Amino acid sequence: MAKNSNTIRLIFGFKVKYLRQQKGLSYQQLSTLTGLSLSYIHDIEKGKKYPKTDKIMALAEALEVDYDYMVSLRASKKLQPIIDILHSDLLKDYPLEVFGLSPSKLLELFSNIPEKINAFISTILTITRSYQMTREHFYQAALRSYQDMHDNYFEDIERVVKLFKEENQVGKVYAFRPKALEKLLKDNYEITVDRDYLNKNPKLQKVRSYYKKKKKILYLNSNLSNAQETFLLGRELGFQYLNLKERSCETRIINVKSFDKLLNNFKASYFSAALLMDEQLLIADFKQIAQLSTWQEDAFLELLDKYNITAEMLVQRLTNILPKHFGIKNLFFLRISGSSDLQQFNMTKELHLAQQQHHPYSNERKEHYCQRWIAINIIKRLRAMPNSGQQIIADAQVSKYWGTRNAYLCLTLAKRSNQNPTENISVTIGLLVNSTLKQTVKFLDDPNLKQKDVNITCERCDMPNCGARVAPPVMVEAQQEQDAVQEALADLEQEK
Repeated sequence: MAKNSNTIRLIFGFKVKYLRQQKGLSYQQLSTLTGLSLSYIHDIEKGKKYPKTDKIMALAEALEVDYDYMVSLRASKKLQPIIDILHSDLLKDYPLEVFGLSPSKLLELFSNIPEKINAFISTILTITRSYQMTREHFYQAALRSYQDMHDNYFEDIERVVKLFKEENQVGKVYAFRPKALEKLLKDNYEITVDRDYLNKNPKLQKVRSYYKKKKKILYLNSNLSNAQETFLLGRELGFQYLNLKERSCETRIINVKSFDKLLNNFKASYFSAALLMDEQLLIADFKQIAQLSTWQEDAFLELLDKYNITAEMLVQRLTNILPKHFGIKNLFFLRISGSSDLQQFNMTKELHLAQQQHHPYSNERKEHYCQRWIAINIIKRLRAMPNSGQQIIADAQVSKYWGTRNAYLCLTLAKRSNQNPTENISVTIGLLVNSTLKQTVKFLDDPNLKQKDVNITCERCDMPNCGARVAPPVMVEAQQEQDAVQEALADLEQEK
C-alpha cells in the first residue's frame, strides 16, 4: 500500500462492504438509505473515496453502527486481523504491483470471504512473529517469486543489452576486460574508478565495491579477481544505462529498505551477466557441452576463462538461458559455504524455478544438509587439495531424492573464498531429469556419471545404511511416534 491515506480509505471501504453484506443490503438499497449515489458507494468500497463527516454519519446510521466504529482502525474480532494486515508494514512494503495486484483487488478478496481470510491472516502474522521474519525476508521471497514467474529470463533486459552493444559498437565479445568496461563508464557517464581507497581503510577492506554518486567514483577492492572486477564494472554500467535511480551503492545491500532497491540491484546484475555472457554465444557453448557423450570437467571450466567470469556468474547465467532456450524450466540454484573444519555448511543463496518442493531451510532450523550432496562433497574435495593447487574445480552428479521420483542432474563448481582462504564455496545448478533433459544432455547416458541417493537434511532422512549421516533422524522418529499413536487409536476405535 502506497501511503497511509490510501490504507485508511481501504479499511473504511472494507468495513462498509462487510457491513452492507452482513445486513443483506444491495448497492441500490444502501444508496436509498444514505442518499449516496451508486457510483460513490462503489468507489468507497474499493478504497478510492473517503466520504466527508455527514456522509459517514449517514452510512453509520444505515449500517446500524456508530460513527466512531466507522472511522476507527479497530473492528470486531472477526475483522481485526484483516484490518491489522491492511495497516501493517507487510502489505505496505510488499510489492503488489510486481505481481499484477492492486490494493483494490486485494480488498475485494478480503471482503468476499472475511472469516476464512481472517484465519489465514492470523496464521501468517503468527508465523511472521514466531520466526522473526523481517521486511527483508519478504522482499527476498518476493524477488524469488518474481524470477520464478518469468522463468528467470527477462527479455526486456536482454534486448537493452543488445542495444547497448550496438550503441557502443561492442560486438559478440567473448571476454570483456576491466579496462574496456572502465573506459565505457568514463566515456559515457564520466565515472572514474578508484582501486586504492577501500583497502586503505581498515573498516572497508571487506567491501567489494561502492559507488559515490556525488563524485561519480566507483571504488573497487584491490583484492578482487579480474572476473569479479569485470562483473562489478558491468553492473555499474547496468545501473547507469537502465537509469535505475533507487539503487544500492555497495555490492551487497546491507539494509534492504525497499523492494525497488532490491529489484534494481537484480536488474543491474542481470544486465552485467547478459553483457559479459552473450546470449547466443552461451547457447552455442552449452549445446556443445551437452552433446558430449561423457561429462568433461575441463569443458565446463573452460567457459570461465573464455568469458572472463566467476563460477557463480556462469551458473546464475545458465538459470536464465536454460528455461528460455532449452525448455529446462524445472531447476534450482544453490550456493553453499563450508567452514574451515568442514563441520558447518550454510546455504547463502538459493533459487528454485517451477516451485520445486525440496526447498532446504535448515540454516534457520540448525539442521544438517545431506552430506551426499555434490555441493558439499566438492567442497570437501577442494579442501583436501593443497592451497597452491587448482583454485576452481567442477563436477557432475545425478542426485536421486530419497522417497520421491525426482532426480536432478547437478552441475557444480567450487572455489576458495577470496576474502577468507579457509572458507570454500560451491555453486550448483540442478536440472530435473525428465524427457526434455534426456534429449538435451547426451552425457546423462554415460554409465560413469556419478549417481547418488540424497535427501534434504539428516534430521528428516530415513535412508538406511547411509554412511554419510552426521545427525540422527530426529524428525523422522518424531513422526513415527506420532503415527504409532494414531494407529493405536484407530485400533482402539475398532475394538468391540
